[in-house]
Amino acid sequence: MLTHNLGFPRIGAQRQLKKACEQYWAGNINRNELVFAAKKIREENWLLQKQAGIDMIPCNDFSFYDQVLDMSLLLGVIPHRYTPVATDIPQNAEIDLYFAMARGYQQHGLDITAMEMTKWFDTNYHYIVPEFIAAQQFRILSDKLFHEFNECQRVTGTTPKPVLIGPVSYLLLGKEKQSGEAADSSFDKIDLLKQLLPVYIEVLKRLEEAGAEWVQLDEPFLATDLTEKQQQAFQYAYKEIRKQCNLKILLATYFEGLQENTSLAANLPVCALHIDLVRAPQQIDDVLKAIPPKMSLSLGVVDGRNIWKNDYSRSLALIEKARVAIGEERIMLAPSCSLLHSPVDLDGETAIDAEIRNWMAFAKQKLGEVTALKQIVEGNAALLAINTRAIESRRHSTRIHKQAVKDRVAAIKEADAQRKSEFTVRQRIQQLRFNLPLFPTTTIGSFPQTDEIRQLRAKLKKGELSQKQYESEIEEATVSAIRVQEEIGLDVLVHGEFERNDMVEYFGEQLDGFLFTQNGWVQSYGSRCVKPPVIAGDVSRTGDMTVKWSCFAQAQTSKLMKGMLTGPVTILQWSFVRDDQPRWQTAFQIALAIRDEVMALEKAGIRIIQIDEPAIREGLPLRKKDGPAYLEWAVKAFRLSASGVQDETQIHTHMCYSEFNDIMEHIAKMDADVITIETSRSQMELLQAFAHFKYPNEIGPGVYDIHSPRVPTVEEMMYLLEKAVALLPVKNIWVNPDCGLKTRRWTETIAALKNMVQAAQVTREKAQEPEAV
Repeated sequence: MLTHNLGFPRIGAQRQLKKACEQYWAGNINRNELVFAAKKIREENWLLQKQAGIDMIPCNDFSFYDQVLDMSLLLGVIPHRYTPVATDIPQNAEIDLYFAMARGYQQHGLDITAMEMTKWFDTNYHYIVPEFIAAQQFRILSDKLFHEFNECQRVTGTTPKPVLIGPVSYLLLGKEKQSGEAADSSFDKIDLLKQLLPVYIEVLKRLEEAGAEWVQLDEPFLATDLTEKQQQAFQYAYKEIRKQCNLKILLATYFEGLQENTSLAANLPVCALHIDLVRAPQQIDDVLKAIPPKMSLSLGVVDGRNIWKNDYSRSLALIEKARVAIGEERIMLAPSCSLLHSPVDLDGETAIDAEIRNWMAFAKQKLGEVTALKQIVEGNAALLAINTRAIESRRHSTRIHKQAVKDRVAAIKEADAQRKSEFTVRQRIQQLRFNLPLFPTTTIGSFPQTDEIRQLRAKLKKGELSQKQYESEIEEATVSAIRVQEEIGLDVLVHGEFERNDMVEYFGEQLDGFLFTQNGWVQSYGSRCVKPPVIAGDVSRTGDMTVKWSCFAQAQTSKLMKGMLTGPVTILQWSFVRDDQPRWQTAFQIALAIRDEVMALEKAGIRIIQIDEPAIREGLPLRKKDGPAYLEWAVKAFRLSASGVQDETQIHTHMCYSEFNDIMEHIAKMDADVITIETSRSQMELLQAFAHFKYPNEIGPGVYDIHSPRVPTVEEMMYLLEKAVALLPVKNIWVNPDCGLKTRRWTETIAALKNMVQAAQVTREKAQEPEAV
């Protein structure tokens, strides 16, 4: 049996890549220093995998920002607006063009928007969406792939396995655009396959000439619902590749089972097929029946997306089933998907209780699990015995099961998830109570977390600051942020969240049932890394979490101050979730804890409460038939958290970087008084879904892309607002950025928000008086 890995985290165990990229963007290191930092991370990753005993080590899984953006650069898919970055500025290199596409570009008299970003299937990773035009041309533009293949070969002394996104999935990940880069529905991106394939084949031939034997082509769309045309595209693409290329192709699917695509995938002319047996263990029977005699089968038995130790007995049962059906020599062992979604190394987590730590595995340990399973198959019974003891310890632990929490979930009634009155009644009451102008302005929650703020938190943890000193500094930062907002002229303020390390981690630290890592970082997008909490047991609230800071902030201003919370589904999605009970059960436990906090905020006099749920869409199963069951409990979890308040308390929620068209009915069922969404990168494209559905509640379409350092102009934001006015009732429109401002700098934040407020004021003056409500 061969062992292999689909991909390894590229951020570095201490987030070295994040730090290097941000230093480069700030001009504090040069290009050579950035390249050296990346090279060091790659070498460490490759050697780690070699030492773990992985037979086929991946290369090209490293990325400075995003693997989909890497493919766009490799294939020459560069939107026309970036031409000046690449051609008119001599000192710019390929990496500068690359970062301009990811982050936007505002230098040398140029002001170019970033490419759109959205969620990678049902993960919290964000990818840069390729932009295709009808006359799209493809060519090999970047040599990164080939350099890294040669580099890995030199470092490891082995033949690496290059990893690429497959041609069909690459096209399906993108969007059709006009040459002016507006959306275009006049052509189907999948029709570009015939132009794309010759370049893919040229890439594969160059790898073959360099000495490659295996190439991994990731085709995750094979685990989704496909049209007949898309199925035909897979057949055509791999027939052409096989016809012109002699490399061994390992076709990788993940995040779901093949289901009705089993026959399609099994009959593609490739040498090996990878399947995710963590998300869909039941698919193995159908795949084993369908797989042709000479095809190898890669069994993804180690969870690439969670931190719990593999249950070897379960994995061995799947491996044995495959051995009996097709023979050991045709089996490969691997994680279920790329380990990009896992933290790097558990070894440094010395603060976690030893018993619980023994239940866990990070990326490095997961490599060991892959090779351990092979050793057990070969007769190492001792490894199985050690694993069995750890699994049984967790299964029977009294530390993680709380009967009172389980009983409260069991006692939930339908009325607990219903507001007292319908939205139209609440809207009248709230309008009279708040007396806000048309196009009220606000922000999503956080303000810049400067180095000084982060250092305060670090000093507190090290004992270099007392709690009183720390809180005094946070109070000062909060007051300063309130004064900035008042001077800018925002209508509804936020306290800035300076006391919070992360929108999920902060709450997890105060909820029973969570535990935390010291270095359990995973990449969310670009240089943005998050350290998800671990939900190890039953969840409950033990005391106030935000009331003190919200009340302090409200006392500093006569303007409305939002209370800021993270919603139950987002806390669930952005944590490493326990895998020993249904996800809905954990979501309801969190929802009841957030409900208690909402009620405490209302009692304390906070009149607007925002419960962020950016992960609702992210959690949607990849198969449409599985969506209704998920959405039913996800929406109910939100409503449980929000529905205990009086009609005059206004509930906001926030969602970002998701496609909403297919779940509008369920977003409406959430019944938030105001929803804010990301729309600036898509030029209000996402708003079409809300308009078509006739979304009844109030909505704040984002007019300021906070994931880019550029400052949008007043005219640019007015243009977006005019689009919103054409689609939505004026009385229902709020004005806000796309997302929180935590990652931005104060200078650009203030400039952008001033422009945003001015755009709202001008649009307000131009708008007709609203009809009487």
